[in-house]
Amino acid sequence: MAVSYKKLFKILIDRDMKKKEFRDFVGISYSTMSKLEKGENTTVEVLEKICLKLGCGIEDIMEILPDTTISKGAE
Repeated sequence: MAVSYKKLFKILIDRDMKKKEFRDFVGISYSTMSKLEKGENTTVEVLEKICLKLGCGIEDIMEILPDTTISKGAE
């Protein structure tokens, strides 16, 4: 499964918030921001911090994308 944070970055665009402003506002590191940009996994604590600061739910900032390839016998 893959994770997408496109919804989060859409919120930042809508709020006219630069990534550095967002990092400072939420209190996350550059490396955590980089993980979000790359669609990598991050901790639930980080996601919770983001949601509380932005006043939204987790479904508003991320989505889980199913694998596009299913190996045989894994049904």
